[in-house]
Amino acid sequence: MTYDIPTSEDPSIHDRKAIVEVIGAHECPLYRVGDELRLNGTALTAHPLGRATCIILAVDIQGVLKKYEGAEKDPRYRFDCGGCTGFIKLEYRKPGTSKPPETFRNPQEIEAAMNLLGKFSFFKALEEEQLRELLSFIRMKKYDTGETILRKGEPGRNLYVMVSGKVAVMGDGDVVIAYLDKGEIFGEMSLISGAAVGATVHAVEPSKMLYLNAEDFRRVLDTVPSLQMYLACLLARRLAQTNTAMFDELSNEMMGKLSEMTPAGLFQMFNLNQKTGTIRLDLPQGEAETAFLEGELIRARYNGKSGVDAFYEILGAHEGRFKFRPGLPPEEMDADSLGDFMKILMEGVRRIDEAGGDR
Repeated sequence: MTYDIPTSEDPSIHDRKAIVEVIGAHECPLYRVGDELRLNGTALTAHPLGRATCIILAVDIQGVLKKYEGAEKDPRYRFDCGGCTGFIKLEYRKPGTSKPPETFRNPQEIEAAMNLLGKFSFFKALEEEQLRELLSFIRMKKYDTGETILRKGEPGRNLYVMVSGKVAVMGDGDVVIAYLDKGEIFGEMSLISGAAVGATVHAVEPSKMLYLNAEDFRRVLDTVPSLQMYLACLLARRLAQTNTAMFDELSNEMMGKLSEMTPAGLFQMFNLNQKTGTIRLDLPQGEAETAFLEGELIRARYNGKSGVDAFYEILGAHEGRFKFRPGLPPEEMDADSLGDFMKILMEGVRRIDEAGGDR
């Protein structure tokens, strides 16, 4: 069934082409995950052919086209339908945008994926409905032996979960730091801190990965607090393994360059290790200062701003120096935090992404 979308008098509208894919479905009477609605000019057709075209959805798509068709930045846009007896989640793709990698489409695949994810410690914190919702965003990809999955110095884009196979985490001089196999995750540190990928990862045998992109990763963290706790513990263990000497120095004054450690990584380290003290930073726009009480952010100022707004601006700095001084004045020992640190950090990294595109 084909439906003609009402249009304006703009003649270019008749050359318009786009695909809207169903990426999540809950009791929808018409569509399943993987179905598509294809736009050619003003004609909207449901695929597989023979599916009815929902009038409510046609109106939703018209609104999305008006808002996003001329946008320069993101070639994809996810949105929810207006709803009736059921509910679906959709992804609009601009012409020329490649289709996302393999996902879970039929009920058998979804149940198999649910059982698989339920065995991984990272996903055990999710309720069944949260896990089903997450499957709308998770993708799967296979890697051949020797294929690079992450490259040191590049922006972090995805969190990966090993389904099968083995990968090697490589340090300087092609030294193997660690091997990872089924059930282990990687890529999360650069997503949280905003720093570049810290080590190259490549497959040492044929491997299959589930992965979640940065935007959806942050959305999941924001809605599932238990995952925040899991990641905080995981990061603390990894940082403790790789930065033991630096942690020991935190009881004394320490200093360094932001070219060696990003502000996000620096602040994250103080939070995970529950440190108390002041960090002064010499940045391009002048001096900045943050204060932590048992790992919680209680004060920030920079470039005429204070509080979380100052903290967000500090996170965007790539050059400068920092100096940590342990301890706080008596009047700040009972100060309230500026909010949940993980949420503040993730929001700051998200703002940097939006303002500057790829990190």
